[in-house]
Amino acid sequence: MPRGKPSDNEASENNAPRGPRPVGPRDRPGPGAGGRGGRGGEKPLPEATAKRASHFRCAAPEGRSGSVNPQPRGQLKSAEGLQRITRMKHINLSFAGCGFLGIYHLGAASALYRHGGKFLKEVKAFAGASAGSLVATVLLTAPERIEDCNDFTYKFAEEIRRQPLGALTPGYNFMARLRSGIDWILPPNAHELAHKRLYISITNAKTRGNCLASAFSSREDLIKKWVDGGLTDSLPIPPVGRTVTVSPFSGRMDISPQDGGHLGLYIDITKQDIMLSVANLVRLNQALFPPRRRKMESLHRQGFEDAVKFLHKENWFEENA
Repeated sequence: MPRGKPSDNEASENNAPRGPRPVGPRDRPGPGAGGRGGRGGEKPLPEATAKRASHFRCAAPEGRSGSVNPQPRGQLKSAEGLQRITRMKHINLSFAGCGFLGIYHLGAASALYRHGGKFLKEVKAFAGASAGSLVATVLLTAPERIEDCNDFTYKFAEEIRRQPLGALTPGYNFMARLRSGIDWILPPNAHELAHKRLYISITNAKTRGNCLASAFSSREDLIKKWVDGGLTDSLPIPPVGRTVTVSPFSGRMDISPQDGGHLGLYIDITKQDIMLSVANLVRLNQALFPPRRRKMESLHRQGFEDAVKFLHKENWFEENA
């Protein structure tokens, strides 16, 4: 029967206030919604993908499609960040490549070890490039040796300052000296402790491509993986979860210095968003040429204080962890 003008009852039904529309599959947030790592955690990776990711993951050239980080790396609002991080099932910790500014990382690692015990227990994966990978490895496999790392770093930097051309002085074997310190600090089973929990940014010498190594067949294999990956990716992000980032350069990182009087401009240096500031230009020089002992001690204190600020902001701080 053809429909004509709606009846009074039908008209009243059509004009009645409508209730909320039922939520369908398209309305539900995906794994990347709600900030880093998604709202309520991530969907499990397919088995084949998980197996590949557990060994090597080639870094995405643009936009880091392999990581769940839709917003720039860096500071979450305090309340918002607390809600997200407490919901997160998978938290990572990544230390940026920074050359001789690694002493800042050691200061941050000391603070996390002393006052962030609960936070470190929640960290599923550690990552790093260059000096950052060394600190990440020590914090994961031998956190009680952080103070020994401080002593070695100060002595190593002083030794390099005495060389006519620094680390590039002919006849001075920089890598051999560094390896001796690493070998002294790491425990015998470091490769077992790091297996599938540590992501090291490595660069293929032939293709200049970048990958994250997370599987280590031996202690020696772990040490060999520390061929500098900071040339292509100085702030590696593991493939799953929210990653807390640490850098001695002021920029869009969770733990980093906060320079004042800047123009709000950022530059991308090997996947690291760094603020364009005079202070950062000075830090870039210090990353290549180690500053004097007093300045290095100041950098260590700043790393410690910046990490403590992060723990307070995210409500992870413990007086005696």
